[in-house]
Amino acid sequence: MNNMDKIIVSSGYMGSGSSAVTDLVSEFKDCQNEHKSYEYIMLHCPNGLFDLEDKLLLGNNALRSDEAIRSFEEQMKKLYDKKYWWVGNYKKIIGPNFKKITDKFISNIQEFNFSSYWYTHEEVNSKMFFKLVLRKPIKMLFKNKKFNKILKYDDGMRISFVKENDFYKYAHDYIYEIVEEVSKGNKNVILDQFLLPFNLYRVDNYFDDKLRVIVVERDPRDVFILNKYIYPEKQIEVPFPTDVEMFCEFYRKMRESEKECNSNKILRIKFEDLIYNYDKMIEEITSFLGFKAADHINKKSRFNPDISIKNTQLFRKKEYADEVKVIEKELSNYLYDFPYEIDNDVKDTIEFE
Repeated sequence: MNNMDKIIVSSGYMGSGSSAVTDLVSEFKDCQNEHKSYEYIMLHCPNGLFDLEDKLLLGNNALRSDEAIRSFEEQMKKLYDKKYWWVGNYKKIIGPNFKKITDKFISNIQEFNFSSYWYTHEEVNSKMFFKLVLRKPIKMLFKNKKFNKILKYDDGMRISFVKENDFYKYAHDYIYEIVEEVSKGNKNVILDQFLLPFNLYRVDNYFDDKLRVIVVERDPRDVFILNKYIYPEKQIEVPFPTDVEMFCEFYRKMRESEKECNSNKILRIKFEDLIYNYDKMIEEITSFLGFKAADHINKKSRFNPDISIKNTQLFRKKEYADEVKVIEKELSNYLYDFPYEIDNDVKDTIEFE
């Protein structure tokens, strides 16, 4: 991946405004963002690359690695093939080479493939059930004849006891080949949600200094109001509880579950600072990305703080006062100190692509 300068990842805590960073960075010169706020989940989704890492490097055995390889392969196939799944369609979003690159990676980490099976191979599915039903009268007719066992898989055991350093080397190459496909020749590529805050502790194992992650957090008062009262009408689903007490407990435990990570590849910002301290944040983000001020060639064309401000301080409406008091008490550490108060109407909130 010699032509790539930066892999820029925007990340956040569900509804925290990370798409604002995606839009903002898209205004800079030579930044590829053809699919805007499309979320690239292949690393952290269930049975994604990070699950594969945990299965192969923590408490691995022959059976575990066979399942791990198959689950990862199947999940990547779904992301590649499922055209109308909003996180899928990699055949178009990333390109037809995704499958070939994935097959090569699996081939690199899979160390054994021999004719054998274990109990996961014997778990009966619908296809196996019908075969077993059809075979039963034949077995009764030919009592002494031996039949091959009906199994879920016909390719034996696929096993890996890959060493940690080798896994990370192959995974690094795999990721960078995928990102090269996405970049389409641009020097910098933006990948929305390619990493989540909860797995940032892994980044130094997979990425070199080309990576830049910007993590966005947002005042939970607005997060709650948006999720409960505004998003449902726009048919936007964010998996937060709408009971305020449960929301506070959920939000606090979600944030506390994040492992500490001090990598210099990561910048943490507040969504509100992008609006209320715009010029200062532009300087900080520009410096963090290694860009120059002159590279910001399309300023405010994708992210305009004068528009986005309509999505802040919604919690100040009188009808939300009781719920907001609960959040202010329970989640005081996560509140934003607004420089001044504004009276926004929820009907004026802006939905971004």
